Amino acid sequence: MTDYESAYRKQLRELVKGKVLFDECMDRHTSIGVGGRADVLVFPESLAELGKLMVKLRTEEIPVFFVGNGTNLIVRDNGFRGVIVSTKSLRAVRIEERGSDRMAIFAEAGASLAEVVARTGKEALTGMEFCAGIPGSVGGGIRMNAGAYGSELKNVIESVSLLNGEGHVKICPREALQFQYRNLDLPEGACVAGGVFVLARGNREAVEGRIREILRMRAGKHPLDYRNAGSIFKNPKGTPAGQIIDEAGLKGVRIGGAQVSEKHGNFIVNLGSATAKDLCALIEHVQKKVLEMKGIALEPEVKIIGEE
Repeated sequence: MTDYESAYRKQLRELVKGKVLFDECMDRHTSIGVGGRADVLVFPESLAELGKLMVKLRTEEIPVFFVGNGTNLIVRDNGFRGVIVSTKSLRAVRIEERGSDRMAIFAEAGASLAEVVARTGKEALTGMEFCAGIPGSVGGGIRMNAGAYGSELKNVIESVSLLNGEGHVKICPREALQFQYRNLDLPEGACVAGGVFVLARGNREAVEGRIREILRMRAGKHPLDYRNAGSIFKNPKGTPAGQIIDEAGLKGVRIGGAQVSEKHGNFIVNLGSATAKDLCALIEHVQKKVLEMKGIALEPEVKIIGEE
């Protein structure tokens, strides 16, 4: 290790009280269980720490990528040259009043959507039931404009807290944000620090019943017995990607340890020995076959990062 590398590691440890891991295998930190080594994986424990880290990385022009629960992510086998910042330790959730018929939930980026959904059930708040079973974090969900069953997070968001490269937090109201299907356009160098969701007061039994119903539906059609990264492709307008893949006869197709799920065509599962190379090759194979057979260009929803 050079003197510069040694000093750089010392500086990072001084900036962040949370874990700072060097040359860390990302297969330990992604839901699908693949990925090479990241130069650095950092777990800030506060927005102040995250802000200081952002300033250092921007000043030194070090590549950075933000992750929550690592659910919608594939890290290539050769790893990531730069710093991966995990928001997992930023988990604060609180309730705010919004008049007689509404309440708001503020959640930091690292809070899980599952935790927020469970809180809405306890508080009898309706509007986020569609998020039941989505395995990601609040930050990742906002960044991807997560959705299911005809609803998206943009429909219940009041504001999003963004942290910029200067380490400052800006609260952006819904009308100032550029949401798209499975995407939120962010200013360059910014990351999601948290969000506020405004929900209607409802009936606790009805809200919790709907949450249980959605969880049952997901368990019935999603391959939850294998490690996966969630939906691989965005749904083209009009037809679910899973249906298109099924009609193309691609369910069960396998490359190495990666397989198109036999249960749901828009899931690729890790049978236990998959590499990122297997996954990426299978994604490309599905795209090629669907384009040839159906004339449809499938666009990945899953994020793929790292060295080829």
